Amino acid sequence: MKATFTRDEALNLLKKYNQEPFHIQHALTVEGVMRYFAETLGYEAESDDWALVGLLHDVDFERFPEEHCLRAPELLREIGATDEFIHAVCSHAYGLCCDVKPELEMEKVLFAADELTGLIGAAALMRPSKSVDDMEVSSIKKKFKDKKFAAGCSRDVIRQGAENLGWELEKLFEETLSGMKKYKPAE
Repeated sequence: MKATFTRDEALNLLKKYNQEPFHIQHALTVEGVMRYFAETLGYEAESDDWALVGLLHDVDFERFPEEHCLRAPELLREIGATDEFIHAVCSHAYGLCCDVKPELEMEKVLFAADELTGLIGAAALMRPSKSVDDMEVSSIKKKFKDKKFAAGCSRDVIRQGAENLGWELEKLFEETLSGMKKYKPAE
């Protein structure tokens, strides 16, 4: 899958439909994590495409929360996104608000890492440093077990995501944290 648009076009589309700093920050975080995973899983040549899928995965969420991933296709077509790209974006919400199943490894990674970045980001905000830089996987495990912490981050989705990839939870935690450390959100 090759994106048919630039990162600037993608970022402009994201900002057209999302103004909340939290949503922009989340999109940028997932963009970086997806780039990291592409590089570490042997998809370096596709890392820009993986990153763009991460950047735009929630393009419709802020403006159309009740139609999340149902409105995304029409919004993504504004910048000429292909059906394959749209499938990848929508697959992250499989079983939650759409029936687009993650099939490619990229889609499975997005499904698994999206929720987890939220949990890790919330855990980072509780730290004196407000950063993932000094965070260890043990901190993520502890927060993951605490169902009241970042209750909006579905532990079931994270577990299912790791299972879909054939990974232990700890590997998903380690790799996602590594991605968040390596690629800090930047516009």
